[in-house]
Amino acid sequence: MPTPGLFITGTDTNVGKTYVTALIAKQLVAAGIRIGVYKPAASGCVGDETDDPFVLWEAAGQPATIEAVCPQRFAAPLAPHLAARAEGKEVDIELLRSGLDFWRECSDIILVEGIGGLMSPVSEDEYVADLAHDFGFPLIVVSRNSLGVINQTLQTLITAFTFRDGLDVAGIVLNHPPTARDSNDLSVQSNAAELAARCIPPILATVAKGFDRSVDWESLAGHS
Repeated sequence: MPTPGLFITGTDTNVGKTYVTALIAKQLVAAGIRIGVYKPAASGCVGDETDDPFVLWEAAGQPATIEAVCPQRFAAPLAPHLAARAEGKEVDIELLRSGLDFWRECSDIILVEGIGGLMSPVSEDEYVADLAHDFGFPLIVVSRNSLGVINQTLQTLITAFTFRDGLDVAGIVLNHPPTARDSNDLSVQSNAAELAARCIPPILATVAKGFDRSVDWESLAGHS
């Protein structure tokens, strides 16, 4: 039986995908679940504990190595193929996919964090949505709780439902980053209700420092 998992994507870059993925990982680890964490590629890596792969690795209890978590890491804060080019390298398309195999062998649930949004390019010809399709895990869509989130979330859902033969969306997490909390954005009070009224997938939780409600991540991933 294939190892179950979740693919965490976002409506944009810097919406809190890593933070949300780490929260999910910590909850599952606390429940005694063996968690695999995988990020096919990462840009903007500076080589310390602030890098996304390191945050995921720590949240999952430091399984395996950083190289297993993210085998392709680049310094420039660009799309992976451009960040790789800046270093005189190329993104290894096969490794984007085969890097997941390690975690299939040693995990009860795999959490995959995407790069940017679904239509963010990962190579000259492929997008994050291509990886999400090939991995086959239900999507968790992370949206930023700020003005514009309704349009951004609906556009992401339309992309998911129409890409190839459609991507399964388990639900939406509305993230409330510090920059939004410190602003005068009045939409943060109504965004959750507006999204719940307009989106077919459920709003699973909202996030400030943690989830505002209990979520059965195991069932969403298909783990029994």
